[in-house]
Amino acid sequence: MSAAQSGREAVGDGGTREPEQIREEIERTRDELGETVAAVAEKTDVRKQAQAKADEIKDKASARAEEAKAKAAEVSERAKEAAPESVGQGVQQAQQMVEQNPAQFALAGAFLSDLLLGRLLWR
Repeated sequence: MSAAQSGREAVGDGGTREPEQIREEIERTRDELGETVAAVAEKTDVRKQAQAKADEIKDKASARAEEAKAKAAEVSERAKEAAPESVGQGVQQAQQMVEQNPAQFALAGAFLSDLLLGRLLWR
């Protein structure tokens, strides 16, 4: 009786393989082939690759936008610290300075008006 008739296959090293071993090898080969086909299909799916790239760019842009927001908040906070608490308070401070030094501001006003009038007449 030959190896093929007994349900066994001859192996290159002189041994034989059982049908169950052959089935397991076929199953492993099918699994590997399925994984390979899936990998090739994924690499050739241009739409999916483009979507992945777009998502990556969108994530980077979102991260940069968050950084910009944080920086703007920081700058805004520093500006608030440097400026008067309100416009009204700033106006009050200016009025107090004028009230405390009226002569100096009157001279400065006269100088500026003469300067502007001289410029207009010069033309």
